[in-house]
Amino acid sequence: MDLDLMITSFPKLLNATLITLKLLSVSLVLGLFLGLFFAILRLNKNPFINKFAYGYSYIFRGTPLLVQIFIIYFGLGQIEYLRSSFLWVVLKEPYWCAIIAFALNTGAYTSEILRSAFQTIKPGFIEAGKSLGIQSKIIFYKIQVPIAIRQSLPAYGNEIILMLKGTSLASTVTLMDLTGVAKYIISTTFKPVEVFIVAGGIYLFMTFLIHNLIKFLEKKYSY
Repeated sequence: MDLDLMITSFPKLLNATLITLKLLSVSLVLGLFLGLFFAILRLNKNPFINKFAYGYSYIFRGTPLLVQIFIIYFGLGQIEYLRSSFLWVVLKEPYWCAIIAFALNTGAYTSEILRSAFQTIKPGFIEAGKSLGIQSKIIFYKIQVPIAIRQSLPAYGNEIILMLKGTSLASTVTLMDLTGVAKYIISTTFKPVEVFIVAGGIYLFMTFLIHNLIKFLEKKYSY
């Protein structure tokens, strides 16, 4: 076991962790908005809208994240129209292609988490709001959404952790995130065990922080 390599590689891997955290945070924010939007569509009684939202969820939950990244990064670049459009400014960058793939993927899972949470809300909450003369839109945004988010915290916490580990796939499209830098160090030192132990330890520590943050929020907002 080369302890010197583990010590010297730690600062490099720690710097690369910033890229991982950026990928995670941006993807989660975009994915949360997508998830909420498609969860609302799933609750719509219009069959066309409902099926459209279900199709989005089914496709992105039913295919591997790696395949989604490759299709967005390599596949969209094969379309000549996109290469000559303003979208190419974004799609030619591996960083944004990874963000798009991660956001669409986590958005699909988040939509199912929120949909389930919405469906578990007791009708009495809504009826109480209506009896007070509160408009349906206000009931939805002020009562249903906060309750759904509160109830979905445990499941969403798992999704955050899965997404954190999923960001390691960004290295497949040349991004130098935590896993990408670990691979580069291994390619120059030929000592994968030591480097991946350090990288795995950093991932484990971030998972520990996320897990405890979710537990704290669950206790704080429990009722």
